[in-house]
Amino acid sequence: MCKYFCTFAPDMSEQDIELRAKRAVELFKQGFNCAQAVFASCADLYGVTDEQLALRLSASFGGGMGRMRLVCGAASGMFMLAGLHNGSSTPHDNNGKMANYALVQQLAGDFKAKYGSLICAELLGLAPKPQDPQPEERTPQYYEKRPCPEMIAEAVRIYLRSL
Repeated sequence: MCKYFCTFAPDMSEQDIELRAKRAVELFKQGFNCAQAVFASCADLYGVTDEQLALRLSASFGGGMGRMRLVCGAASGMFMLAGLHNGSSTPHDNNGKMANYALVQQLAGDFKAKYGSLICAELLGLAPKPQDPQPEERTPQYYEKRPCPEMIAEAVRIYLRSL
């Protein structure tokens, strides 16, 4: 159950959580980025039933935000879901903002505790440098060298277990 002012708290079994984690990895392996995979695998819980819309909304957050290797896309996907869960839509709703920020900080802390960082470049073992916006070709070798599928599945688990 969510600790903060939540608009929705799904009653999810571990089996349901694992099915959504598996769906997120499937989306990634189809060629979608980390943020898209996490966000689209759970957005329907909040009425975003148009998967194309969910994928487009989260598209810019892959590759550590536009392939700049900043905040991990899997983490960003969780944070976007947190916005659907208890994000404020009123400009001066300080309690609502506080509840959302607290949830984001909880999610970030759980992810960082598991992986040691929220930064894409650090998670991938890349040296900080300017990044070419051209995404890498998705080949079997690409997937073999990436820890992303595990992080995507875990981001879904962290998110859904936090509710």
